[in-house]
Parts: sequence; structure tokens; C-alpha cells
Amino acid sequence: MTAHTTLKEVLGALDAVDFPADKKALLSAAQEANASEEVIKALQGIPPEEYGSREDVAHSVILDADSDLDRTPGQKGQQARQGGKPGLSQHLRDAPKPPIDEELEK
Repeated sequence: MTAHTTLKEVLGALDAVDFPADKKALLSAAQEANASEEVIKALQGIPPEEYGSREDVAHSVILDADSDLDRTPGQKGQQARQGGKPGLSQHLRDAPKPPIDEELEK
């Protein structure tokens, strides 16, 4: 679920959160902070894990690529490569090359 908001808005809605916190606590804090629907949508899309810091939340939230314009392309790429906590974004892992690709490179 991609949210059309910025990372700054998402993390701003979590200013009152005491970490570690689970997804339910993050959603409650955002609702109490009168966060926008898009921020709530972004937090609803994170895995139901316990988050140790705001950085953990930042790595797990999925935002629209054009919505976070204050981030450099390098920062956006790093978030895409990391894709959240280890094991949660398996589709982003580097997969070994199939044997046919290795043969074709020779």
C-alpha cells in the first residue's frame, strides 16, 4: 500500500511515541496527533512488528516515489534496497543469477 505523503509528515505524527512501539501504538499516536489520512494509510501498510526507533519506521513505510521530494536519489535508493527490517521485503533481496545467465556472460 503506497501512501501519498512524505516521510517528514509520517515521522512528525510520531513525535509523542515512546520507542520501542508496535504498529498499533504507532497508529494510535498518529490518530491522536490528528495525522492526515495518507499518514494513517502509510502506517497501516507497515508490517505488524515492534519498532525500536523512528528510523525503523522510516525504513518500513512505503511512500509514493514522487511524494518525498526533499530526499536525495541516493536516500530513496537506499530505502528501496533496504526495504524495511531484514526478512520483511524478500522481493527486494539480491537473488543469485540463474546458471544460464552465468553461461551467457562467459
